[in-house]
Amino acid sequence: MIQIAEMLPPVYSTLWDLVAQCGLRHAVGALDFDGYYGAAPPWSYTSLLRVKNAYEDRGFELAVIESRPPLTKTKLGLPGRDEEIDAVCELIDGMGRLGIPVWCYEWMPVMNWLRTSTTIRSRGGALVSGYDHSQMLNAPLTDYGEVSEAQLWESLHYFLERALPVAEAAEVKLAMHPDDPPLSPIRGLGRIMRSIENFQRLLELAPSPMSGIALCQGNFALMTDDLPAAIRRFRDKIFFVHMRDVAGTAERFEETFHDAGQTDMVACMRAYRDIGFGGVLRPDHVPTMAGDSNSRAGYSAIGRLFALGYLKGIRETVYRAG
Repeated sequence: MIQIAEMLPPVYSTLWDLVAQCGLRHAVGALDFDGYYGAAPPWSYTSLLRVKNAYEDRGFELAVIESRPPLTKTKLGLPGRDEEIDAVCELIDGMGRLGIPVWCYEWMPVMNWLRTSTTIRSRGGALVSGYDHSQMLNAPLTDYGEVSEAQLWESLHYFLERALPVAEAAEVKLAMHPDDPPLSPIRGLGRIMRSIENFQRLLELAPSPMSGIALCQGNFALMTDDLPAAIRRFRDKIFFVHMRDVAGTAERFEETFHDAGQTDMVACMRAYRDIGFGGVLRPDHVPTMAGDSNSRAGYSAIGRLFALGYLKGIRETVYRAG
């Protein structure tokens, strides 16, 4: 059965208690970049050990690491990329030694997920984020100038040739997150993980049982009109799931409550059941609800609790139906 998890920062907060009170026992964790557990590099075995113990001491199983050492030089093919990849390999090796099975990474150069607004009013006045590509067409280039998609495919292949043998030895799965939004270019930067076809190319680029997909439904819903079919297509290459939803197109969309977007969430849950996916999903990018802060748009505590309850209800319904 698919497991429901939540993204919990590596330092305890009351969110940990709220998630536990919702009945969750799996955590998607992050590296200790703030040095809360000591001065060791956050990708080192020592730091990972302390982070893992922090989750376990509160009753959580650490199922996925969803943060990364710096990779800008690696993605752009710049001098110094080998040292960055060394840090990734150290992380993967440590995860294997500690039994942390999945690392979620991405290949968006310079910028990570991007929105043009975080204050769109949604149902009942809740605030959601959105993206309007027309507002980015005249945006200036970044300090890195223009970067082609061909450069990114080359740098990704170079990275995988180094990282996958380490992942295979460690038995750690590498789950590629899609570009968010799935458009190219943005501010002169090519973006390659933006279509069903390109994810197939990823899997063929450096074939390995440890190379797979973090299926972020909000992004994949902007790539295909049949998300359940995509889930069934990639089957055993899905290592991790972000279950969220949007309304619109890749060029212009806004995020939604989990029960109010364009995706048939029940059909998706059935697809995960049908392919026998036993890994974890987590809700992502929730609306900011009344009484909560919008300082971290997309990560409202109250919005997360609504999403967790909704997804637990869907899971119970789908899996009982058999």
